[in-house]
Amino acid sequence: MALLSPGDRVTDTLVIDRLLGEGAFAEVHRVRHEYLGLQALKLFKRVASLEETRAMLGEAQLLSELGHPNIVRLFDANTVQTEDGLRGFFTMEYVRGGSLDRLLAAHPSGVPVNIAVDVIEQIAGGLTVAHDQSPPILHRDLTLANVLYGYDDSRPRPRISDFGLAKRADPFTLLASAQGTYAFMAPEVVQRQGYSCASDVWSVGTIAYVLLTSHFPYEGQGPMASFSALRFNRPLQPPSMFNDQVDAQLDQIVLDMLDLEPKNRPATARVLAEELRRRRTPPKEWSRALRMAKEALELAERYGDLEGAITRMQQAMDLDSTLRARYASKLALWRRGVIM
Repeated sequence: MALLSPGDRVTDTLVIDRLLGEGAFAEVHRVRHEYLGLQALKLFKRVASLEETRAMLGEAQLLSELGHPNIVRLFDANTVQTEDGLRGFFTMEYVRGGSLDRLLAAHPSGVPVNIAVDVIEQIAGGLTVAHDQSPPILHRDLTLANVLYGYDDSRPRPRISDFGLAKRADPFTLLASAQGTYAFMAPEVVQRQGYSCASDVWSVGTIAYVLLTSHFPYEGQGPMASFSALRFNRPLQPPSMFNDQVDAQLDQIVLDMLDLEPKNRPATARVLAEELRRRRTPPKEWSRALRMAKEALELAERYGDLEGAITRMQQAMDLDSTLRARYASKLALWRRGVIM
């Protein structure tokens, strides 16, 4: 039974309208504000003390630092008396369209490419604000269900929500502990090697792959295939194998997000956003520059030819300056004789 029921008054201006859903730690209600209209309220279920309430409201504090059109807006945070005692809550914007799960259900053969790319670009834009914090804020649970999908006038506007597992990275290692939803976890997270910005990028890549293909990446046979670490032993099929409307550049961007090695993915959401923007206005030499960058990586990591790798990577960056954001730090390491 829910802690609060329709008609219950939370504050002088806030009344419970209906339960939207619940999990192990919280209920989410639609509420009506006397002056501001409909909002969503997240109410924490398992709280035993004021200190614990404050700790659980840390999600609200993170949200308050991340103002962006593609991150759900926070309105208020407080406590309310329930039949089970005092519980913490916060209110945020109510998005009528539901989550990306509903968008995918409306397109069982795959979301149209232009819509899917627009969604991923906006997710990358919102996540950039979190990754640009010092130290970065890692979401650690980006899934279809945790991206809300609504509209501004006629244009879709996804909002990243549910920062319940979000955490600031360690300022020295830039890592956090492994968390998340298994089917959207990067390999290093599954193996408990720590969570980084590149791990968030993997989750965005998984969302992109599912939206474009209606399949999970590295998918195998059987109902549990997407939840087994053994799936990473299979080759990854490009999205265009399932959806012939996916172009070669988009194929490559999605495959890069889902590279098994974190160092080979776009390092942060900002790098990913830049690559997606470049795809919309691709220069003539984009494909050639990307191919040269891949050749440089192979020269360094497979053959140990740092001199050749440095030359090839510099040529790639000269052709397309956006590659600097992605590979400048690697090039600097190569020049010091380090391969990693």
